[in-house]
Amino acid sequence: MTKWIPEFAGAKLPKYIAIADAMDRDIGNGILKPGARLPPQRDLAYDLKVTIGTISRAYALATERGLIAGEVGRGTYVLARQSPEPELAGSDFRGARPETSPALAQALRMDSTAGANVGQSAVIGPMLAQVFIDEPLRSNDYTRTIPDEWREAGAAWLATGGWRPAPDTIIPVTGALSGIENVIAAVTAPGDKIAFEDLTYSALARGAALIGRRAIKVRGGDEGLDPDDFERVCARDHPKALVVIPTLNNPTITIMPESNRRRIAEIAHRHNVWIIEDNIYGKALDDAPPPFAHIAPEQTFHVSGVSKLLSAGLRAGWVSGPPGFANQIINAKKLMTGGLPYAMTEVTARLVLSGEAARLTAAILSEIRARGDIARDILAGHHFASHPRCPYIWLTLPDPWLPGTFKNAALEAGVAIVEADSFKIGQADRVSHCVRAAFSVLESREDVRRGFEILRQLLDNARVSYDGME
Repeated sequence: MTKWIPEFAGAKLPKYIAIADAMDRDIGNGILKPGARLPPQRDLAYDLKVTIGTISRAYALATERGLIAGEVGRGTYVLARQSPEPELAGSDFRGARPETSPALAQALRMDSTAGANVGQSAVIGPMLAQVFIDEPLRSNDYTRTIPDEWREAGAAWLATGGWRPAPDTIIPVTGALSGIENVIAAVTAPGDKIAFEDLTYSALARGAALIGRRAIKVRGGDEGLDPDDFERVCARDHPKALVVIPTLNNPTITIMPESNRRRIAEIAHRHNVWIIEDNIYGKALDDAPPPFAHIAPEQTFHVSGVSKLLSAGLRAGWVSGPPGFANQIINAKKLMTGGLPYAMTEVTARLVLSGEAARLTAAILSEIRARGDIARDILAGHHFASHPRCPYIWLTLPDPWLPGTFKNAALEAGVAIVEADSFKIGQADRVSHCVRAAFSVLESREDVRRGFEILRQLLDNARVSYDGME
């Protein structure tokens, strides 16, 4: 029998839930190993100074979660966890051939959503050089303080949907993905569960898995994350945080209505769940709904960066969070990815505060609209989701195409795209015969036209989906 005393001091949940959560966490951490026999309920109740009814309810909840099983006359034992889903077990994000593949090296890269080239290098390059001239010591040293200008720039960049964060809530980070992982590391512990929409930018979940967190999925739909399913997941799995892309979800392009945002915020509040809001595309919209950070500022971390609407090469972004968490996030960042690169962060702040970032963003959005018009024209007659300010198409494949088969056929024809499975958080219940075809990193509008014409030919000739079968 294992001598196990759960740690749940300070938990705000009912004791039986806190004990079941501690069991879940300790199983995830390896403290409780598969096959281990748990203490008898009466013994554990005595050790914890709680009633046997509390322990009975805790064991019952853990049994419902599939953590333990009891056998009459033998006791209660820890069950082995199911193996990680293949998508979360270290596969490449694109689910494609390695970057060294000759076919991929020669393909039209419609698998990336970095900001379109509108000549920003001619602005960024001289400004970056000027930073090294103006601040030679700081540019060659570790960043030890956060200047007020960086916070002001972050507040300006994060502003959306009628909301603008206070500068004193701003933390500079090295891009949105890094910032989200820093927040997860700061406010959760190894073994904790993090909820994600079932179709999303799954690198977020994979990054969380690398630091010992467990991804669980919430069903999505035409209006983004489903509040009813989120309520169910919270009651059943007790996630510690929700990571959500409410505006122009990647890849489905959904925009969550304000009513659903308010419902989700209320559910998260009742279940004590942090909201981590990825707003990487939110700044593209002039009429975006209010962000979660406006609706529920006390429990939301709002994150964005400049990779999509300014330059992916800058690797800069910001987090705005509830008061009192700045040092935790800064320390998590230092431990996980090191300090901030002074020159990159400084030049990004200068771009924002000088107005150059706004000018370049407007040019990028104009180019996205023009390229999207080409895609929509060529794909006319097929079913797809798009938005004039979104740099990709979410294309539904006609029968008998399957996403993986279509992706492979496209690559053989010279076009790299991403299939739906690469965005799934485990084995999603939602069937999605879709691919994402992006167009922002292609060199010219002519390349955009050529790429979508190739995809159109494949769509109209579904018989090739059977080629190569033996």
